[in-house]
Amino acid sequence: MIMAKKTKYHFNKETLSYEKIEVTFLKVLRDIGIYTFVGIVIGVATFFAASKLFSSPMEKSLKKENEELKSRYKLIEKQVDEMNGVIRDLHLRDNNLYRVIFQADPIEINPDSSLRYYDKLSHMSNANLMDYISMKTNHLAKSIYVQSKSYDELVLLAKQNENRLQNLPAIQPVMNKDLRRLASGYGYRIDPIYHVKRFHAGMDFAAPLGTDIYATGNGKVSFAGWQQGYGMCVIINHGSNYETLYAHQSKILVRQGQSVKRGEVIGLVGNTGKSTAPHLHYEVRLKGQPQDPRNYYLLDLTPEQYDEMIRLSESSGNVLD
Repeated sequence: MIMAKKTKYHFNKETLSYEKIEVTFLKVLRDIGIYTFVGIVIGVATFFAASKLFSSPMEKSLKKENEELKSRYKLIEKQVDEMNGVIRDLHLRDNNLYRVIFQADPIEINPDSSLRYYDKLSHMSNANLMDYISMKTNHLAKSIYVQSKSYDELVLLAKQNENRLQNLPAIQPVMNKDLRRLASGYGYRIDPIYHVKRFHAGMDFAAPLGTDIYATGNGKVSFAGWQQGYGMCVIINHGSNYETLYAHQSKILVRQGQSVKRGEVIGLVGNTGKSTAPHLHYEVRLKGQPQDPRNYYLLDLTPEQYDEMIRLSESSGNVLD
């Protein structure tokens, strides 16, 4: 039985009558093309959406391994940066402390602190990550080598200057293990009397009247008496062009020309001269020029205490003279 071909009509709103729809081959072909194109677009979109949402087991495994690898690289970089920090600290102590004492030329070293890309690591390829971490570890190895050679040189200098080391200032001039007596450091500060910015050539240690003052190295007293601005003060010549000054004392316990030993009491804390409160003003001089005293406490402070001393001395503090 042959089925009759269905005839389609559409309603014409203008004539208010149904009109027969003529179906042509071109129209059928166009409709097929439209449906096919829409189907392809929907299919492709569905495929990509599914691939993002439903990764294969192998893809999931590789992605997890990749994330773990990048996490390990981040940890390695953090550890390398921490070691670079240790090298920088050693370098600062080397140049600012040990080499100052031995009057040796400073060394040049630049631990890599600029290459920190924690946030960028996640966007690097594995090959780039390997190159990056390799570069940082190589730089660290070179820095360690330079620093180790520097300490070999310093050990030799220490052996050659053993007697001289006994004379150099190397302890704090008052008992100050907790560092609470440090009132002001070396450098430009606001003068407490004239209220203008002036250079402070030493360190101030706040202490009660009568607190013991210690010689910071072996030497000979080159001055003991009153000096303008410093009040009652003592100056010790340690040889090798080094001198130390202890100012604002209430009582001097040594005389000019007397030999003293490191740790010997040479006077008592006072408030004499240009002073606003009881304290000791302490200076270290090399060839007549003031030096930063914080570089001359190597026998008196642990590394942690030394770091804290650096931090405290860099704050504005309370200048007492």
